[in-house]
Amino acid sequence: MNALDAGQLAQLRAALEAQLAALSRTDEPAEAHSARDLPVSEVETSPADKATVRLLNDLALEAAGHHAARMQVLRHALAKFEDGSYGQCEECGGDIGFSRLQARPEARLCIACQTRYEKR
Repeated sequence: MNALDAGQLAQLRAALEAQLAALSRTDEPAEAHSARDLPVSEVETSPADKATVRLLNDLALEAAGHHAARMQVLRHALAKFEDGSYGQCEECGGDIGFSRLQARPEARLCIACQTRYEKR
């Protein structure tokens, strides 16, 4: 049983939706599929310039991966509202405290389970 009241649930859902909307508005590419999709194109220059271009492209691809992963986490949290499991720890099934959810509305684990997970 979820210990969150309707007002708290509405507040947390709005926070998740706002974060997802903000990420959706950014211009991060979801994934680069070929050399022409990369943010910086390689031109025939010195080896140092090529290394810089590769580094910039690697950083851009990594940022795009983090962006996509963050959006997936937010979507997962919002989907939990639909099945009524939002606010419940995915490991022990206990309630996740409101203060934790205010800080991290996408939290999947309660404090005790998150602590155990981080110690592993």
